[in-house]
Amino acid sequence: MSVLQTLIDRSNNSCELCNSTQDLKQYTIPPSLNENVANDILICKICLDQVEGHVEMNTNHWRCLNDSMWNEHVAVQIMAWRMLQRLRNEGWPKDLLDMMYLDDSVLALARATGEDKDESEKIIHRDVNGVILENGDAVVLIKDLKVKGSSMVAKQGTAVRNIRLDRENAKYIEGKVGVQQIVIITDYVKKL
Repeated sequence: MSVLQTLIDRSNNSCELCNSTQDLKQYTIPPSLNENVANDILICKICLDQVEGHVEMNTNHWRCLNDSMWNEHVAVQIMAWRMLQRLRNEGWPKDLLDMMYLDDSVLALARATGEDKDESEKIIHRDVNGVILENGDAVVLIKDLKVKGSSMVAKQGTAVRNIRLDRENAKYIEGKVGVQQIVIITDYVKKL
């Protein structure tokens, strides 16, 4: 059975954050690179657009987290915790965060994207032109790069899609070049 079908069965064909049944998509929670049931959730377009920052946050939409934060699946708990962290200045999300319990290992995964940090503490990844990079962005290499530990050379002009950010170093991103997953320095990429 595919990961998507497993998520549909697990969630009863509804968004695992807000219970909507409209326009559902599979979403891999960052910084995961592999699609699997443990790293993915089924999410509606309304939630997804706000999670990825494509539209302004609608605070009232996220009142649904009062229910989804108690979900038995770790990926859903992590996303609920992250969204509550983003909204923590609203008041009611802080109360929910105080009630929420995550195991230490789950909490470490939830904190991997820095949602619990203030803007001044967050690591910001920028391409060669100073454009801010986000998880899932596509970039293009601006020069030939030798891949350490391999005879491979990543050629200038190669597009790297669905990048992942290194949360400990603002200069490093990860992405696939061909079939190989590599670490790339942000000074050598330009956002598409």
